[in-house]
Amino acid sequence: MTTAPPVLVELQSQVGVITLNRPEKFNCVSRGLADGLCAGVRSLEANPACRVVLLKASGKHFCTGADLDEVLEARASRASLESFLSAGHEALMALERSRLPVVAAVHGLCLAGGLELSMACDVVFAASSARFGDQHSRYGLIPGWGGTQRLPRLVGLRRALHLMYSAEWLDAAAAREWGLVNLVVDDAALADRAMAYAQALATRNPESVAAMKSLARSGLDEALSDGLAHEASCVVDVLRSENVSEGLTAFHARREPRFI
Repeated sequence: MTTAPPVLVELQSQVGVITLNRPEKFNCVSRGLADGLCAGVRSLEANPACRVVLLKASGKHFCTGADLDEVLEARASRASLESFLSAGHEALMALERSRLPVVAAVHGLCLAGGLELSMACDVVFAASSARFGDQHSRYGLIPGWGGTQRLPRLVGLRRALHLMYSAEWLDAAAAREWGLVNLVVDDAALADRAMAYAQALATRNPESVAAMKSLARSGLDEALSDGLAHEASCVVDVLRSENVSEGLTAFHARREPRFI
């Protein structure tokens, strides 16, 4: 019997769709899923037709964390654990550092490693019935894929510590209020709304979108003066580009720009 790949990748027009595909395990992150996710991002980056990544999941839930069966096996040695954790880090960093904007469509449960995965994305859509949380403390664990670092940056220190300490779940509305989610939509509309957003984003100047993502993310780790200097340098390069010429021409002609 052929085993289905843990990650599916396809290009729909200019949107690269990555689907977590371990529904029988609630899309728990295995080494195979992490490697497949990383490879999927890189393959879409290498495709000049791709402008946006849309991350979604098959089955009932988006992702309920790391595959604990593999974690138990990896505990046999420090090297095995480090290798397993490194694969997850590499996958999340691939999303975060990609020049392509990454939109996530979250349904069902988004817990622990799944929450960490969603935090590495740029824009998050959530179904109204989705639930978010960090379950590590309940089982004596700690986040292993950047949760202790990304969560405080997104929601603030006290909210982050509460969420990690308590292992409570947030509903989609609360997740939006806290800053974990950008948009909450009806369950039935999630796929269409997230895709429509991604398709609209794909019509933007890819150079300016990539620059905005890079500057905003790198600026979180820089002094304001350094971030402003990097922005000032970058904006000159972007303003001299062919796509900006097209954008300004379209503005004066009162038509939609056609970026390359």
